[in-house]
Formats: sequence, structure tokens, C-alpha cells
Amino acid sequence: MTNTPEAPALIERRGHVMLITLNRPQARNAVNADMCILVGDALAEADKDPDVRAVVLTGAGDKAFCAGADLKAITRGEAVIPPGREKWGLAGYVGQAISKPTIAAVNGPALGGGTELVLASDLVVAADTAVFGLPEVARGLIAGAGGAFRLAAKLPQAVAMELLLTGEPITAAQALELHLINRVVPAVDVVDVALELAAKIAANAPLAVAATKRIALAQTESGDRPAESIGWEMTSAALETVAYSEDAKEGPRAFAEKRAPVWQGR
Repeated sequence: MTNTPEAPALIERRGHVMLITLNRPQARNAVNADMCILVGDALAEADKDPDVRAVVLTGAGDKAFCAGADLKAITRGEAVIPPGREKWGLAGYVGQAISKPTIAAVNGPALGGGTELVLASDLVVAADTAVFGLPEVARGLIAGAGGAFRLAAKLPQAVAMELLLTGEPITAAQALELHLINRVVPAVDVVDVALELAAKIAANAPLAVAATKRIALAQTESGDRPAESIGWEMTSAALETVAYSEDAKEGPRAFAEKRAPVWQGR
């Protein structure tokens, strides 16, 4: 795969590890359709290539890991998930469960869709500058890329419900205390530490690692996770109602205008 500096995602090999960098720092690494294709194809390649034994996902620059879907593209009427790629979800990542372990190297804020990429990863190394959260309810929206049910699965119910229903963010230190992430390191070290962790995994027997991941996550060899099917179905059904509501229009508009939203409940 050939990288160009302007590509929305950069793909590298570091020994047995594939490093994927979300490369739209000017847009806080927000996800557009081209990024979806590059990341999704890279993950599919990693899954099939026996020489790849782990994947690290990070973001370019120091402003953000990922700001979620590109709202400017959506405003222009552009799809951030290309037709035919719906099953793989946001960034070609949240719905594509591969057999190789995945590690998020969170180099900065990861709110909304950024947190959903984190929740879709097997392990997480975060910069001390990182923050996590699903603020969708404050915008009249829902976490549509798996965030609602995955956060509830990873945290005690009361903790998850507070974060989901208030939309308030937490720091990297708080996320570590809650066991939502694995490491907190200085921002300058986050990718190196993630690559070191990936290398430790890659040094183990690949068939045993893949089988262990499948068993631990109740994942089939085809990448399906039956335990998550209800969560995806409920998310899809809710999106049809919530995403086109008056409140969903008011939330982003109020945010852009720096005022309190006026909810109508419809």
C-alpha cells in the first residue's frame, strides 16, 4: 500500500505490527469516506496476512486522536461511510472485528466517535492529555457507532449510565482508574508504548493469540460477535428516530452558536 502525505490514513509495517494513523490533523482526524475506505481495507488486509500479528491505531498531530464523523462533510450531504461499507461502520473500524489484537494509541482527545474507536479496540494506551466521553445526548443525538452498549459492557452499570446520560467527559487518569484503558503515558511516548505492547503480543504464538481473542470476546472466526447483535439492532432502530428529530438539528446548531439548546422532545 502506497502512502502519500495528504492521504487521510497512513499505513505502515513495524515488524509484525501494522500501524494505522488517522491523518487529517487539520480536521482533528475526523472521519470521512476516504478514511473509512483506507482504514477498513488495511484492517481486512491485516486480518488475512499471517505476517501481521497486531494492529495499532493512532491519530496524526497533537490536537486529537479522532473527533468522530466529519460534520462538515455531513453538512455538505456527503456520506462518511461509503455505500457498501456500512457493516464495517465508522472509520471502517468499529464494526470490523478482526482476529488480530488491536491497540488504540490515543494521542489526544477522543470524544464521541473517537471514544467509540477506543471502545472497539482490544487494548488502549492513552496520552496523559487524552479525554474520553460520549457527549451525543448534549447534541440531541445518540452514540451510533457502538458506544452506548460497549461502554455499558466495559464499566459498572452505574458508572456507564452516568457517563452516557450526562455526556460528561473523563480524563485519561480517570479512565485508567475505571479500567477503561490499559496505560497512561506522556503524549510523546504514546505510539512507542503501544508499539512495544503490540510487539509483546506479536512475539507470542499467532494461532493461540487469535484463538484466545475469539474466546475472550465470544467472536466467531468470521468476525461476528453474537453478543453485540442486539446492541447494534437497537442502535440502528434508535438512529432512525433520533437522527432526524428536531432535537438532533437543534443540538449541533446550538453548539455552533455557543448557546444552550432549546429541546422540543421531538
